[in-house]
Amino acid sequence: MQNNLEQLYGNIDIYLFDQLLKDRFKHCRKILDAGCGGGRNLVYFLRNGFEVYGIDPNEAAIMQVKALSQLLAPKNELTNFEITTAEDMSFPNDYFDLLISSAVLHFARDERHFHQMLTRMWDVLKPGGYLFARLASDIGIAHLVQPLGNQRYLLPDGSERFLVNEEFLLKYTASLNGYLYEPIKTTNVQNLRCMTTWCLQKSHT
Repeated sequence: MQNNLEQLYGNIDIYLFDQLLKDRFKHCRKILDAGCGGGRNLVYFLRNGFEVYGIDPNEAAIMQVKALSQLLAPKNELTNFEITTAEDMSFPNDYFDLLISSAVLHFARDERHFHQMLTRMWDVLKPGGYLFARLASDIGIAHLVQPLGNQRYLLPDGSERFLVNEEFLLKYTASLNGYLYEPIKTTNVQNLRCMTTWCLQKSHT
C-alpha cells in the first residue's frame, strides 16, 4: 500500500494531498507549480493527464522535473518547464486553473518583493482559478521570532524568513478580490517554525 501511494502521489505536500482528497481541483486542467523544485508536488498531476507546467530559478531543479515529466507523462511538453522566478515568469495572464506555491513566498526580500511574486502568480490564474500556497508565518510563535527588518525574521530553527500573519493574508485576500476556499491553517513545528496554508480562489468578476 505504501509503495502504491508513493507511486501515485510522490512526496506530495500533505495539505495539497488533502485538497486532492476533497476533489477540489477536479475541473482544473492546466497546472503551474511556481517554485517546483524537482517536482515533488507534480507526480499526481503528471500521472493523471493534466497539462503540467513548472518554474524554478534553479537550473538543476528544472532538469530534474523535466526528467520526471518525461518519465510519467511523455506527452507533456518539456518546454512547459522554465528557469525563472515567480515575479519574472512570462506566461499569459488568465492561463492556469491551479497555481501551486509551496515554500516560495517566504523567501521574499521585503513586502515589495512579496507583492511582485504574489501579484504575478495571481495574474496568470484564470478567473475561478485556485492558488494553493504554503508559507512561513509567525502565527503562534510571534513572541519567539526576532525581527531583522523588511518583515524578515530569525526563527527559532535558525532560518531567516519573510513572515506573514492572519491579518496580512486576509488583507491580501481582499485586495486581490479573491476568497478563501479553505480556512487558513497553520502547523506549529515544536515552536521552531510555523507553516501556514493559504488557499485562495480568484473571483470570476
